[in-house]
Amino acid sequence: MPRKSNTKRANGSGTIRKRKDGTWEARYTARIDTGSGKQIQRSLYSKSHDDIRKKLIEVSSQIDTGIYIDPVKLTVRQWADIWLKEYIGAVKETTKEQYLYQIEEHIKPSIGAVKLTAVTAPMIQKMYNDVMKPHKAMRKVSGGKTEKKEVPGISAKSVKNLHGVCHRMFAKAVLLHYIHANPCDACELPRVEKKEMHPISGEYFGAFLAEIKNDEFGDLFFVDVFTGMRQGEILGLQWDCVDFIAGTITIKRQLQQIRKRGEASTYEYTSPKNGKTRVIQPAPTVMKVLQKIKSQQAEYKLASGDTWKNEHNLVFVNAKGGHLIDNTVLKHLKKIVTKIGIPETRFHDLRHTYATNAIRIGDPIKTVSENLGHATVAFTLDVYGHVTPAMKQDSAERMQRLIDSCC
Repeated sequence: MPRKSNTKRANGSGTIRKRKDGTWEARYTARIDTGSGKQIQRSLYSKSHDDIRKKLIEVSSQIDTGIYIDPVKLTVRQWADIWLKEYIGAVKETTKEQYLYQIEEHIKPSIGAVKLTAVTAPMIQKMYNDVMKPHKAMRKVSGGKTEKKEVPGISAKSVKNLHGVCHRMFAKAVLLHYIHANPCDACELPRVEKKEMHPISGEYFGAFLAEIKNDEFGDLFFVDVFTGMRQGEILGLQWDCVDFIAGTITIKRQLQQIRKRGEASTYEYTSPKNGKTRVIQPAPTVMKVLQKIKSQQAEYKLASGDTWKNEHNLVFVNAKGGHLIDNTVLKHLKKIVTKIGIPETRFHDLRHTYATNAIRIGDPIKTVSENLGHATVAFTLDVYGHVTPAMKQDSAERMQRLIDSCC
């Protein structure tokens, strides 16, 4: 009597068999050179029969539709180009540029020539470790020429960003069954130190409010420090997002500088950082300042005639109605904070100033978190946890007053 075989035909597209170690193997044949008719045999592996069957069906579909790529021949460089072109989805242009930068600057020079199936966690770990060290790289110098220059290593936060691109790129290769596991999973990342915040507080806050009255961007700084908008959000704020009747501001986009490799940077309007629109209700004085700006703009438009070009209906504009440049605004802020004695302040610290002030006056953390556009309240607490001890003290004192009045 013939011995029963563990090998099964899977929908005519290959065979599946159970190995001695208990795992399942799927074997298939594919033509990789249609000109010569050369064929290859490859195998897939899994711990379950259902999973290996699904993998085989998917690979068979790729072969039938002509999109199959032999993972044994594919290099990381080739796969990175394919992934960037076909698999990153509808991400923002800025995100795509960040992916491209990480791939061209770090991934390709380090492991680009390695076969995709041969990449290991130690290779990727070495790349992470190496990019943190100072090294020589080709950089542009005067006259458009290039030469090798000493460049500093990247920060722990930048390594984390590099890891994010690597992990996502290899994760897709796993889903397509080009590799069995994601080699990034076993890598160790350096500890990311939080950037120190420099909110404007105490006597400096009053000095700041007094000083911005004399600056051409004073109204912008005033609105920002009392709303907590990100720089891109306030620079991209439109008048149709300001509701004077309801006393609200809708934040649904931001103005971002797009830096492309080998090209001049441009400015584009994109969705907010987390992709979600939010509505905030500022203090009435903030709305009055915005009303003043709107009236002034109407006068400027009338006086400027055809030279006025506020085509995007922006709240904060230059003398001709165009959008403001982030570096120009930052220079004005730096001049102000240096004059009052706090030169370390960044534009983002205006946002921190709003948040710490809101928490200190007793605004609920959830309200502060929603106004800032944070993904979770937990994130807000993590960032501004240093402010809450004062709130706890205030709570204890209020509770003691209640006890005193009742006992």
